[in-house]
Amino acid sequence: MAIPAKGLNQLRTLSGRVDQLSLPYRSYMQITCLEMERARRNMERKSASQRVALIDARIQEIEKSKQDLLQAVASAGLGIRTRLPGLELRPAPRYSTGGFKIRY
Repeated sequence: MAIPAKGLNQLRTLSGRVDQLSLPYRSYMQITCLEMERARRNMERKSASQRVALIDARIQEIEKSKQDLLQAVASAGLGIRTRLPGLELRPAPRYSTGGFKIRY
């Protein structure tokens, strides 16, 4: 009987048996990654809150402009329901000569 050939696949190693928690550098690397992610999220939160503040300020400006315009219209004696000459709604003239046609 021949002795079976042993290759690289038959070598025993301890590579998969190491406990991940027993390696402190891995834990410190995970802590570092978590701290970096927290810093990024804080920057995102700050940026978002600044954007919300800008949007709120613009909404306040719009409301103030709207109130100013409404007061100006009311003081000029023109009510909102008053029609201005030349602004009546009229139907557009009809230029149709038939159905929908496509030229090639």
